[in-house]
Amino acid sequence: MSKIIITIFLVLTFLYSCSEKNETALDWFNKAAALNYTNPEKAIEYLNKAIQLEPNYTDAYNERGIAYSQFGQYQHALENFNEALRLKPDNVNAHKNRGITYFNLGQYQRAIDTFNEVIRLQPDNVACYSDRGIAYFSQGKRKLGCIDAQKACKLGKCNLLEKAKEKGYCR
Repeated sequence: MSKIIITIFLVLTFLYSCSEKNETALDWFNKAAALNYTNPEKAIEYLNKAIQLEPNYTDAYNERGIAYSQFGQYQHALENFNEALRLKPDNVNAHKNRGITYFNLGQYQRAIDTFNEVIRLQPDNVACYSDRGIAYFSQGKRKLGCIDAQKACKLGKCNLLEKAKEKGYCR
């Protein structure tokens, strides 16, 4: 009886280890995505495996950057966004996330420059007009912040403009 239990245990262990080895980079990426940012540490672990299997996996670098941002590890986040952009220079999500990270670091001009790139790639990206507007307001550049807030509102996102009007920044 004990030989049967040991045999079953060994077979199950072997099958489990084989199943993990057969998982693709996309499988690991999807596991990380399924966490929906609830466990960034586990997501980083899964994304590390995805990148190990596929070193040029742009989206995995971008997502790993987001996970590092959740820990406040902004330098690690930037490294990942930069790698994603090295691999795919027109990756709008990596640009946007890099801009947000620069903003979180208080590097408002770098954030603005990055949001400019997103807007160049996607001229109707409402979130980036809003984000860039916030960065301008953070620099004390109210006129430029209002221009972006108005553009974002024209594109359907008016909350920044409403807040700026409440504070007397915009008309």
